[in-house]
Amino acid sequence: MSSKEFDVNGTDYRIVLTEQVISHVNNLKSLYNVAYEDPESFEDVSAEISSTINEIANTVEPPVEDSDLDGLIQEIIKAVNSKADEIKKELEGKEKPAKKSKSKK
Repeated sequence: MSSKEFDVNGTDYRIVLTEQVISHVNNLKSLYNVAYEDPESFEDVSAEISSTINEIANTVEPPVEDSDLDGLIQEIIKAVNSKADEIKKELEGKEKPAKKSKSKK
């Protein structure tokens, strides 16, 4: 878990990136993709998108102003993506076996 702080429209917000928050963000990204790939399905998924955004917003301190919600969600998505990239790089580094150096005799 890591804590992230964001300045959105002059307000400092803080969130702890728990597994649940990360799961909500990944779900939100999937819902956005569904709506993007099939615009006709937007009405079907818009309620779920709104619900997921509210779940994420409820974990933020202080409570999020409506005018800041879009910008804050964008920042949280970026933070989760960045965290995922860090973990991926870390795992890739552990998977590669250390090269043995050949010594010349």
